[in-house]
Amino acid sequence: MGDRFAHQGKAQLQAVMNAQESGIDIYPVWNKSFREHSIVKSQPQDLRIEAESAVAALKWEGDFYVDADHIGLGTVDGFINGSNFYTLDVAEFVGQAPTPADIDLFIKTNQKYIGLLKIPGIDTPFEVSESMLRDFAGKFLVAIKGAKEIYHYIAAKKGENNFITEVSIDETELPQTPIDLFLILSMIAAEGIPAQTIAPKFTGRFNKGVDYVGDLVQFEQEFDQGLYVIAYAIEEFGLPDTLKLSVHSGSDKFSIYPIINKLIAKHDVGLHVKTAGTTWLEEVIGLAEAGGEALSIAKEVYAGAYDRFDELTAPYESVIDIDKSVLPTPQEVSTWDSDKYVHTLRHEQSNSEYNQNFRQLIHVGFKIAAEMGAAYREALKENEKIIAKNVTENIWKRHILPIFRR
Repeated sequence: MGDRFAHQGKAQLQAVMNAQESGIDIYPVWNKSFREHSIVKSQPQDLRIEAESAVAALKWEGDFYVDADHIGLGTVDGFINGSNFYTLDVAEFVGQAPTPADIDLFIKTNQKYIGLLKIPGIDTPFEVSESMLRDFAGKFLVAIKGAKEIYHYIAAKKGENNFITEVSIDETELPQTPIDLFLILSMIAAEGIPAQTIAPKFTGRFNKGVDYVGDLVQFEQEFDQGLYVIAYAIEEFGLPDTLKLSVHSGSDKFSIYPIINKLIAKHDVGLHVKTAGTTWLEEVIGLAEAGGEALSIAKEVYAGAYDRFDELTAPYESVIDIDKSVLPTPQEVSTWDSDKYVHTLRHEQSNSEYNQNFRQLIHVGFKIAAEMGAAYREALKENEKIIAKNVTENIWKRHILPIFRR
């Protein structure tokens, strides 16, 4: 759960407590990336303070986590004290050439899989050759060695058993096949990384804050096979038995939630899912619902994002698809009442006024709110009740229940 402006921790945690009270065994992970901290001028420790404040206020007695989201060696130091969950981002290393000796060692380690590899639960065996292993090492080996370097740096500071490790390979150009995932897990194990979650790139588009775009049948097959691969890799490589799939940009992927729900029940396994940007959108919805000056602030956020479209969308180019031609102008939005703004932004696909292009632009427009400074933060405080209701209901009813309910 992400919270750009650190005001919704209690509302977020309430959704998790609703789940626990309903017999759904899940735990909160608050996350925020270095980039997000930089934009809103916060510090990593601020997220720890928010999490601990929410836990104390609601008397939460379970485990909770603070994720250093998508960190590398250049950004990890600020997250050492406050975080106990680290998403190791290796995308920058993918494709870098390993040494011949490292390639040879990888091939030797995986020699036994050359030929037809049968993974229990998957009907069709995978064909593995030495040349295939060599090519694969060329794509991913440096990346996983980079993850090892980050992991050991953190472990030296915090101790090996004092944090959760996730390896993220979702921000790569191409999705990973089941055999790719198996070999990546082989590398992770060989490098001594006790990964508890792995975030592969699935087929299809996981755009920020909107529904999945892709072939649902293919996604179901990939997810199902990925779970079989993880179970086999735990057994083969001695990886932690808590290892689970992680779905990044998981917010509002309503069409795949029934698939995920069915498959984690079928395999009797856990899941890590990120719904980070959703809370920021619910804040804007809450402000719009409140009307008056709060609605004016929501309109100002959109106007600023529209005017700075190229600047704000560029960092998210791979995870948004916005057709600018169907965006309303700021002048048009300035005439809207609360209902019109809310219906356009809220992710209710059955509502004819819903506009996913508008929603995606607001999603990447939090920099505009950050630049408002005290005016925006005061609006959050003044309208806390209506915003908190939106935040809790969104996470609880639209995310937790569809994914985890039995």
